[in-house]
Amino acid sequence: MFVDNAVVQVTAGKGGNGIVSFRRERGLSKGGPDGGDGGRGGDVVFLASRNANTLANFRNVKELKAEDGANGANQKKHGKSGEDLIVKVPVGTQVSSGGLLVADFTEDGQREVIAVGGHGGYGNAHFTSSVRQAPKIAERGEPGEALEAELELKIIADIGLVGLPNAGKSTFLARVSNAKPKIANYPFTTLEPHLGVVEVAKGSELLIADIPGLIDGASDGRGLGDDFLRHVERTQVLLHLIDAYSNDIAADYKTIQSELKNYKVDLSKKQQLLAITKTEGLDKDILEDQMKLLKKASKAKKIYTISSMSGDGVQPLLYDLQAAADAARKASEVTEEDDVPVISITEEPTDRWEVTQKKNKIFVTGAKIERFGMRTDFESEDAVRRLRDIMRKMGIMQHIEKLDLPDENIRIYIGDNHVDWIDY
Repeated sequence: MFVDNAVVQVTAGKGGNGIVSFRRERGLSKGGPDGGDGGRGGDVVFLASRNANTLANFRNVKELKAEDGANGANQKKHGKSGEDLIVKVPVGTQVSSGGLLVADFTEDGQREVIAVGGHGGYGNAHFTSSVRQAPKIAERGEPGEALEAELELKIIADIGLVGLPNAGKSTFLARVSNAKPKIANYPFTTLEPHLGVVEVAKGSELLIADIPGLIDGASDGRGLGDDFLRHVERTQVLLHLIDAYSNDIAADYKTIQSELKNYKVDLSKKQQLLAITKTEGLDKDILEDQMKLLKKASKAKKIYTISSMSGDGVQPLLYDLQAAADAARKASEVTEEDDVPVISITEEPTDRWEVTQKKNKIFVTGAKIERFGMRTDFESEDAVRRLRDIMRKMGIMQHIEKLDLPDENIRIYIGDNHVDWIDY
């Protein structure tokens, strides 16, 4: 089953906790701290693969989660890092979150980290100093990044076949490539895109996508047309095929152009080649009349006539498609800087912070201080005292002391945790 969109929760692994431990050996009653650090959580990595051509595997998947890091151990043993989760997606997949583009997979073998694993917490061996010989402080591991990922597959091909249902697209693709699309003499035979590789000449290939037939109103979603049109977005050139036996060939042409134009991206601006199909057995005068009508409606300089059944006119069309695709590819490389930017999910924490007050509640926000808050074991008095020291070094406590604080218990919230205003 062909599926070209999916939504899945992506969660990287949590970092392992550091531990509090002291060296204990025979004959050594008071050894130094030897608590090890926690391991790093695994990343969630997407890998583009030509061997995948649908997002069907994600339809029943609710969450993609990488392995958590292991906790540290005594004797300064570092916890094992969690395994990365490698997820294969088809080439042409775009990953978004909250309306922002996270990753765009355009090449086979492309790897992108979608969610970064959390850092492991430090064990107490990490906190020794000349004034702190026996620290009882250990950090918690950081949670891994988590996001709701929206996956959308937009086929990347050199040539996209467009036209009304039963225009001969599948027959053409079957004629020129190794693809085996379903073919029959009735509309809507093709219900999902098909890809075929065409060897135009030795060492020269084209990737052609057969897009299901479009109907009037397709750009508004009628007949699933809106879903199908997304696969035209990434093609270099369009080949518009029109049935030679059409009762109104000009109207058929205008219908497709209107749907291309009214899509959310104006697809009618893409370079197009026009070809009249099913010319086998057609009277020459009738074919010339159809060409005149189509030329007048399209203002195209050249209109191809082909028979996919006999092969007449197919090879010259393929040569011109190859030349058009090569030219379009070079043009797109020149304007590459105009592409939609891909955002980075991960940002380095900064020293910036902000304090807001709601009666007896103080809320401290900021990437760096919140990160310290995540790593603090709030059940450990020594760990909380260390967090207070960090807040004072950053100037947060001095700012809070200047606030108009009520004469009642004050709580300072850092992320999901809080500390009481005691011994400040």
